[in-house]
Amino acid sequence: MEIPKDHPRYRSLVIRERLVEAYKQGILAPEGLIAHGRGESFDYLIGEKTIPSADKAEKIAAAMLIDSEDHVLSVNGNVAVLAGESVLKLAEIVPCKVEVNLFHRTEERISKIANLLEEFSEMPILGRNTTARIPGLDQPRGLCEEKGIFSADTVLVALEDGDRTEALVRMGKNVIAIDLNPWCRTAQAATLTVVDEVTRALPRIIAYVEELKENQQARKALLESNIMKTVLDEAKAYIRNAR
Repeated sequence: MEIPKDHPRYRSLVIRERLVEAYKQGILAPEGLIAHGRGESFDYLIGEKTIPSADKAEKIAAAMLIDSEDHVLSVNGNVAVLAGESVLKLAEIVPCKVEVNLFHRTEERISKIANLLEEFSEMPILGRNTTARIPGLDQPRGLCEEKGIFSADTVLVALEDGDRTEALVRMGKNVIAIDLNPWCRTAQAATLTVVDEVTRALPRIIAYVEELKENQQARKALLESNIMKTVLDEAKAYIRNAR
């Protein structure tokens, strides 16, 4: 379908077409289309823009990633299709690992998503050799790589399910979530939640990594501030007050 560039919903419609095509190719599970629609409804509520609380959270997320020792970006089908290039760019500049992790898991989909990500970088993509399991998570997303998510101290998750976020936090990991719904379990359980759309959030986190990488004092101030605890409530208040 050719979408007119002057259509007021041009960007949204292009994204939808990309997801539908990815579903046809077997990269995306059909449930991923439903998940995107749910997130898009919350994006409408924040005006399809990065709100002030998200900007604060994105800056803190950058500081957390830089100062972590063993960090992993967890990627599902939606994230790979919508923001795969940004994921790999962020992984390279931090630097950190990337691991494919799916709820609607098949080995074929794992391979297709990993192959898609490898188009953007020569960095090895984890997720094919899942010999470890997140304790207490007896579902497909509990499977992970020993040298990846299982041993990480910080995991960035986007468009996530709450069960795994809760389980990762129980393991003592810092979890950075990117989720448009501030009331979902993922947002509530994560160490830090960025209430923003993933294709906006990741480039902004990349920019903040570049800004903060050589400024340890600024990172220390951010990580010791109380902002991390307040950004989620600020996002909820923004949505409640939306006109």
